[in-house]
Amino acid sequence: MRLGGQLRVAPRAIIGWDMNAALGMARALGIDVRAVAELLPEIEAEMAAKLNEQIRSEGDGGQ
Repeated sequence: MRLGGQLRVAPRAIIGWDMNAALGMARALGIDVRAVAELLPEIEAEMAAKLNEQIRSEGDGGQ
């Protein structure tokens, strides 16, 4: 399962994941929601930073 469709976005920027959707997905998969709530914010921050970096580089013509 992927969270690709559950992103919070602003014009030309990724803000983060929809945490309610992420926690709901964890519940549905039988994953400890407390562990997800503890670990996911750090993963989310790194994902958003990397995606925003990619968006910026594509906007600069990939340079």
